Amino acid sequence: MAMLLVAACGSDKKPQAAAATRVTPKVYVNTPANSQVKKLAQRTKDKRPLNKNEVFGDDDKTVTHGKYTFTLAGSDLAGDCKAATWGQELQSDLAKYGCTQIARGAYVSNDKQYVGQFLALNLENQQGAEQIVRDLDPASGAGFVSPLAVKGSTNFSNGFSAAYSQTFGHYVVVSWVEKAGGAQPQTMNELLDASIAIERADDFVWERLVLASE
Repeated sequence: MAMLLVAACGSDKKPQAAAATRVTPKVYVNTPANSQVKKLAQRTKDKRPLNKNEVFGDDDKTVTHGKYTFTLAGSDLAGDCKAATWGQELQSDLAKYGCTQIARGAYVSNDKQYVGQFLALNLENQQGAEQIVRDLDPASGAGFVSPLAVKGSTNFSNGFSAAYSQTFGHYVVVSWVEKAGGAQPQTMNELLDASIAIERADDFVWERLVLASE
């Protein structure tokens, strides 16, 4: 708390703004690489860059799982992977493994009780994607992706959140969820089920798989 008070008294607003983006999940779970998408292991088989409508199209404006329904509040597709992340080690690996795009979508549950972030990173190959999911583990201290902030919507705090990652060939996909305000849930099943709704935005991977060259 003392550190926050000192920062607030300073005249330079930039460090304070940068610190606000350094949100990390309290729980991080990586699922092993999906073996069904071997054709996407190399970006040379999938050269066309992602476009925003492909990742956050009409089918992804509303995502649902069980009792959880989320609406897309804002989205961004950046070509500068460094600008959308923090952490020297993570940023170094993103450059090393040819990250060319980061897609971020901010979701809010219809009851305003949960917020979610869908993240997709476009790497050169599966080897690079697998290194990035290791970097994203908060235990590594390498860094993380900055959550997309949306004006007028409930945004991520630095409270209790959970992120679930998986590699799909040369893509890294992360569904990241938090109870609004960052309160700890009664059970982890709350965030797990909410994350499955956010994960619905990964449809672009399967469309890419169909189009991938042999």
